[in-house]
Amino acid sequence: LSPVCLGSLSFEDTIDILAKLPNVAAIIYRHKYKDNKIPAYRDDLDWAGNFANMLGFHSEQFADLMRLYMSIHIDHEGGNVSAHTTHLVGSALSDPYLSLSAGMCGLAGPLHGLANQEVLK
Repeated sequence: LSPVCLGSLSFEDTIDILAKLPNVAAIIYRHKYKDNKIPAYRDDLDWAGNFANMLGFHSEQFADLMRLYMSIHIDHEGGNVSAHTTHLVGSALSDPYLSLSAGMCGLAGPLHGLANQEVLK
């Protein structure tokens, strides 16, 4: 494949991954802590509102909290292990799913993902 065609396919895969992540996270959360039932996506809610709804929280205050939380945690710009690893693997024109997997592996280290959990304790 040409680099242009490959880039187009990679972009499409990346958008697909991003669209599925809230569902995957909600499924894990609902399976572990709630009733294992995921509410349907609602067109009248934004991304954070839908994520809060899928988790089982229906207050606007919690949706606002999720917007803030996502804004803080999503904007990494490549300075941490998981974002850097995802960028590095992706720069080799690897499949976006492989890049995401590599970045997720970086979350397990005590100086990255586990450090975030320690802050919450």
